Formats: sequence, C-alpha cells, structure tokens
Amino acid sequence: MLVTRKHLSRRTFLKGVGTAIALPFLDSMVPAFAAPAASQAPNRLFFTYIPIGAIMEEWFPAGGEKDFQFKRTLKPIADFHDDVCIVGGLDHHTGYALGDGGGDHARAGACYLTGVHPKKTSGADIHAGVSVDQILASQMGSKTKFASLELGCDDTRTVGACDSGYSCAYQNSVSWRTPESPMPPETNPRTVFERMFGADDLSLSADVRARQNARRKSILDFVTEDTKKLSADLGASDRHKIDEYLYAVRDIERRIENASGEQNQFNPSIEKPTGVPVLFADYLKLMFDIQVLAMQADLTRTATFMIGREGSQRTYEEIGIPEAHHPLTHHRGNKEFIEKVTQINTFHVQQLAYFLGKLKSTKEGDGTLLDHSMVVYGSGIADGSSHSHVNLPILIAGRGNGALESGRYLRYPEGTPTTNLWLTLLDRMGVHPESIGDSTGRLEHLTSL
Repeated sequence: MLVTRKHLSRRTFLKGVGTAIALPFLDSMVPAFAAPAASQAPNRLFFTYIPIGAIMEEWFPAGGEKDFQFKRTLKPIADFHDDVCIVGGLDHHTGYALGDGGGDHARAGACYLTGVHPKKTSGADIHAGVSVDQILASQMGSKTKFASLELGCDDTRTVGACDSGYSCAYQNSVSWRTPESPMPPETNPRTVFERMFGADDLSLSADVRARQNARRKSILDFVTEDTKKLSADLGASDRHKIDEYLYAVRDIERRIENASGEQNQFNPSIEKPTGVPVLFADYLKLMFDIQVLAMQADLTRTATFMIGREGSQRTYEEIGIPEAHHPLTHHRGNKEFIEKVTQINTFHVQQLAYFLGKLKSTKEGDGTLLDHSMVVYGSGIADGSSHSHVNLPILIAGRGNGALESGRYLRYPEGTPTTNLWLTLLDRMGVHPESIGDSTGRLEHLTSL
C-alpha cells in the first residue's frame, strides 16, 4: 500500500516577521503506521485558585461516590458531572499559625501548592517551598515553549507586609520556583498574548508598541503566506482545525483590543491596565481562553491561574454585590453576608463552567482537550469566616489522558494532606518526587491506572 500522507513535526510553527504561532495537534503530526503511544496527545496539569475559600455548606455534593448531586455553588458545572472528581477531606495543616499568630491568608496562598509553612517575615528573607507546578516545570519544561505560565486577575506586589507581618509575596503567588522565589502572576492578557505569540518587541516603550499595534490589523497578518503554503499540503480535517484555532487566536486578539478602549463604568477614576475588560466575567473568560490556546498549541504543560489573591478586596457590582469580597467572608453567621459570598462562589464556578465547556468542545487527537488535561480548581482556605484549612474545597476536571476516573465524589480521612493529591497527579504526569511539603503518600482510588 502506498502511503502519501505528509508528516508534520509537533513543533511546526506558522512564521512571520516578529512572530511564530505554534499549531494545534493535527492528524498530520502522527506518522503513518505510528504506534498508539505516538499518536497520544500530551497530558497537562493546570491549577485555578479561588481566594478565601467558599461557603462550605453549599460546596460539597449530596449523595454517594457516583450518584452525587451538586449543591448550589457547583450547579453551574452540572453538565460536567461525569468529567469532574470532587475531593473531600484534604487539609493544609501548614496553613495554621503553628505559633506564628495571625496571617491565615498569607499562609493559605504560600502553602497551597507547596505544603510548606512560610517563614513569618515582611522583609526580603521570605521562605516557603517549591510548588507542584514548578516541580513539574523543572522536569518537563524543556518539552514546550514555556516551562509554565503564571496568570492572575489581581494586581499584586511582592514587597512589604500584607497580612499580620507576612510578606505580600506569600498571598499574592501560589507558584514558587524555589523556597525564596515566588512566581508573580501576570494579570494583563495583552502581555500574556504577546509572550505567547511574539507579536511585539516588549523591550519597546508602551507608546511605541501602541503605535505599532495601530498600524496592523492582526498578528495573523504576519503569517498569511505561511498559512496558505501549509494548508495546501493538509487534509480537510487538519485545515478545519487550523481555521478554528486561528479564529480563536484572532478572537482573543480582538477582545484585547476592544478592552483597551473600554471605559470603566463602575469606577472611571481608576486607570485600567491596557487590555483588561471592564466586566470581571469577561476578564476571566479572556484569561481562560488564553489558557485554551496554550493547551492547543502545546505551549506549556502546566499553569497556575489566580482568580484572586488571598484576602481579595474585589467587588462584584456586575452581580449586584458592591461590598469587597474579603470583609463579606467574615460573616460570623450573618445570613445576608453568607448569601453574598455564596453568590460570589457561584459566579466563579460559572466561569469555570465556561472554561470546561471550551476544553470539552475543542477536539484533539482521539478526544478533546478536557480528556487530555487535569484542571484543579480550589482554595487554601475552606471557611473564610473561621480561616479553616481543613476539608478544603477542591475538585479536578478532566481525565488526564485516561489517568483519572472522573464522575466521582471521593472523601478521604480527616487530616489527609492536600500534598498527597499533588503527588498523585504528578505521578500521572510521569514525574515522581519522593515528597512535596508535608505529604505522607499517594491517594488511593483517585486514578484509573
């Protein structure tokens, strides 16, 4: 039999002046007669962090392991019942004071992915631990353009004291490259987009880059000829995939441009960073869509996304809540405050549902991006009023290339370290550290391998 199919490298790019656009996983990237392993899409481990926990009575489902029913907060992801695993019983003992007094928000952020009790200091001598995403990045980062991505939606600073004598670095970053080196999240979607696709020279001033942006219609203008040449050699299925992918790139670019010209209808006296949408829901969707592109193009295998920093003071006028998030969580049983925090929690999950929907609708190889990913959603605090660090709100979406058995509500014994979950997920990524922070072993029953 004559085999004529063109074989493309997984690292094929559409190239133009000042830009290189990585491609999604195409049928043409699988050699003819390749073994099944060669055609398998990469696995990813992404983390989405929610600040200040949740109203726990509305978080954990009712029912059994497989016949569970979502309560109010998680109802927005009801359509993904069989794609998620709710994990109960996980603790972060290292989030408690342990003799250091106040500072639960700082400790929650610093220990969430490290399992290490941070040193109480407001100076430069910060010390926490290496986070799970950076353990993965150190082992697999050479396979992709970016070893990891760190994203967020709250402008942060890494110097000075923010919480009871703890450095701001602790609550503003969940990703730590070394015990002394937090990875501050990038909050401007334009900057992230430019990093991913190299559209502009970031060494230039903002004014010069703005003039350059005004002279061009799209980053895709630079790769038009390369796109035509490549498409001529591809089958109909691959051409369709590229068309969808480039449409998504252009859509994100257009939304960033639109956001640059918006006026902040809630507080016009505040200067909004270029490229950040006014409505928080639009902002979150844009940041989630950027992560979808990063997965499609295999730009990274791991990322952290902080919906908000610990102790977030964000207000939610767009859903009728003008009060700051953090003070509301100190509800002390006040039903009005509890209701508002529940609405905020539910709003966050609505945006998660959007993300999962995009992943599930994006085909890749023999499945979807959601099939080939593990997306962790959760917080380092359970109840914000009591600053509890036990039975944390955590779920995992996706199947991790068949490594996870989804559609379950698992409850582990009280005192089970959250770091045991991180070890288990790293195993599924092919990375096997002996321990992470306060871990005591792997979790049973979570994986299908």
